[in-house]
Amino acid sequence: MELQLQIKMNEALFLRNPEQSELGKKIIRHSIELIYKNGFEAFTFKKLAKDIGTTEAGIYRYFENKHRLLLYLVAWYWSWLEYQISFHTNNINDPIIRLKMVIKLLATTVKDDKKTSYVNEGLLHQIVISEGSKAYLTKHVTEDNRHHFFKPYKDLCAVIGNLISECNPKYKYPKSLASTIIEMAHFQNFFMNNLPSLTDFGINKDEAKIISFLDDLVFSSINKI
Repeated sequence: MELQLQIKMNEALFLRNPEQSELGKKIIRHSIELIYKNGFEAFTFKKLAKDIGTTEAGIYRYFENKHRLLLYLVAWYWSWLEYQISFHTNNINDPIIRLKMVIKLLATTVKDDKKTSYVNEGLLHQIVISEGSKAYLTKHVTEDNRHHFFKPYKDLCAVIGNLISECNPKYKYPKSLASTIIEMAHFQNFFMNNLPSLTDFGINKDEAKIISFLDDLVFSSINKI
């Protein structure tokens, strides 16, 4: 029997914890599949209920609206990614090698993690790339921030920022560079697959080149001092 990974989520994101029931887990699994397939704009609780075989009212018992569900999914992904970074860098002493590993993890296509049976991380990664910014590019971002909905993203940026500072304590912009690495890894992946003229990787669609680009960007920046 494989160990199941459990991620503690902000309780303000949901009305009822989806991880504590079979219906809740189905809501998470099927919402990821539907958002990946049709996009967030076309996604509704009515369609989700039909896909699961339950009622729309049943889904509203778990999430206030579809934006809260998106916030939940994106926050879950950032927490999972922070765990992956910790797992893959735990036994590496050299901060430069650790930072290179982080860049690789950020820019590489994610495979489904069997330790989380109700979450397809591969599909969720693609959702975060194409839809993730919709979690915070809203008119109520300040209110959402008061509820700490973005804490997993901030925590991840802090981990990467601290690692950048380990590589060069004199570098002035570790937080800014950390968030830039994350967003740029996603943008370049999206451009490579959808708007190839906006990137240098559109012809071969080689993720390794995105990793090389990010390595060059990051280490050129932090080694200037």
